[in-house]
Amino acid sequence: MKIEKLAAIDIGSNAIRLLVANVITERDGKEPSFTKSALVRVPIRLGADTFNSKNISEESKNRMIKAMEAFKLLMEVHGVQKYKACATSAMREAKNGKAVTEEIFEKTNVKIDVIDGKKEAAIIFSTDLSTIIRNDKSYIYVDVGGGSTEITIFSNGKIVNSKSFKIGTVRLLNKKNSFKDVWENIEIWLKGNTQFLKKPTLIGSGGNINKIFKLSGKMMGEPLSLIYMKAQYNFLKSMTYDDRISELGLNPDRADVIIPATKIYLSAMKWSGAKKIYVPKIGLADGIVKSMYYGKI
Repeated sequence: MKIEKLAAIDIGSNAIRLLVANVITERDGKEPSFTKSALVRVPIRLGADTFNSKNISEESKNRMIKAMEAFKLLMEVHGVQKYKACATSAMREAKNGKAVTEEIFEKTNVKIDVIDGKKEAAIIFSTDLSTIIRNDKSYIYVDVGGGSTEITIFSNGKIVNSKSFKIGTVRLLNKKNSFKDVWENIEIWLKGNTQFLKKPTLIGSGGNINKIFKLSGKMMGEPLSLIYMKAQYNFLKSMTYDDRISELGLNPDRADVIIPATKIYLSAMKWSGAKKIYVPKIGLADGIVKSMYYGKI
């Protein structure tokens, strides 16, 4: 048996995450298994900077530098052999994004790759969905982040189409933009690409759908119904921000974004005709680890 330690740093619009994973390779030729050794989440809301001022603020930059320094120490303690850091929409849209990544590298020696929406979707999609996917069924994979939403449609075991939309939880908190055009584009794209699919099912990824699933009390592997998602959306909207923190135990940086996230998943279900959504608890960090192990990034 061989155990390899790999790590992924996911620099999102709502939070920054460090995932340390064990990759276990059996001697009898079995596929390697990936298990989480540690997961650290730091709520640095970069999207609040970028989607309002188009720049990463000095305060956020300094917090990122401290986070990267801390992550490096944690990886050293865990004995990580290889890691990869990827940044998504907030960093790629920031005018000073390149300057910020260069300064972080200079001060911490952590190299950050700023990836586009399609690459982000491809990395997430590379995670293991074999426990859910059936080759004779159709699925809509929806990953809702702070700044963008990646949607991949696949049927008969093959990708039919995929697209990244500039709509996400942190971006939707910015009331300056109604996002009417983006909502219409998602509706048209989803209806056009799913009209011939029979009984498609949604697969949801992202911190918010993971939290919604946890609140449901369902066992892993069980789907959430469209009816449940509608009821949960109305329930969450009926509560105040403070109540969502005190009564549901949500983190302050989760209590506001969970509502726009639920709206995106609900809209995707409605426009695609999906009645169920599976939540396999996977994300960009998981995809980075797998893609790195198989030499894809």
